[in-house]
Amino acid sequence: MDLSNDWKFTRRDVLKLGAVSMSALAIPRIVAAPATEAARPPVMAKVAMEVNGKPQALDLDTRTTLLDALREHMHLTGTKKGCDHGQCGACTVIVDGRRINSCLTLAVMHQDSKITTIEGLGTPEKMHPMQAAFVKHDGYQCGYCTPGQICSAVAVLDEIERDIPSHVTADLGKKAALSRMEVRERMSGNICRCGAYSNIHDAIADVAGGAA
Repeated sequence: MDLSNDWKFTRRDVLKLGAVSMSALAIPRIVAAPATEAARPPVMAKVAMEVNGKPQALDLDTRTTLLDALREHMHLTGTKKGCDHGQCGACTVIVDGRRINSCLTLAVMHQDSKITTIEGLGTPEKMHPMQAAFVKHDGYQCGYCTPGQICSAVAVLDEIERDIPSHVTADLGKKAALSRMEVRERMSGNICRCGAYSNIHDAIADVAGGAA
């Protein structure tokens, strides 16, 4: 008996066998997954905070970030979601006087906190001095990072005023001073992909009195 042709496969046959094999390997995993796990309800918590001077009371999934609480639950969409990894600064807000990346913190961690977003700094009719300076010096192009840039810039001037040093502060024994290097270092966590950094610096220097 001639068996020489019994184990000859075309390329199409090999691809079909491979697809069938992969499907067979995946089926046990699907069957083994607990049927109740997908239906498990989220853990909820009541969170109260003051946002832009107004009390807010929310019932949130404990996994909700502060950024998503602001955008999806309070509809304060001025705060932007950029990288969602704390690397771009587009989500910067001011919490209890300190700027933070709202994408990196859970809303439940800020019970009774006082939070200021870009909407709380000023309005088109009554702009914050930093907002007005960004307009004056064209400190934006696409505008996506601008809310985070402005919140961060406001906090930077407050940090210098409160004598909080940065990584480039040369003499910790002296009061923190406004300089181009200080501004660049303190604003380094806010990325502008349009490259409007020079204009952003000019806006900050203008609000600070032109000292940098």
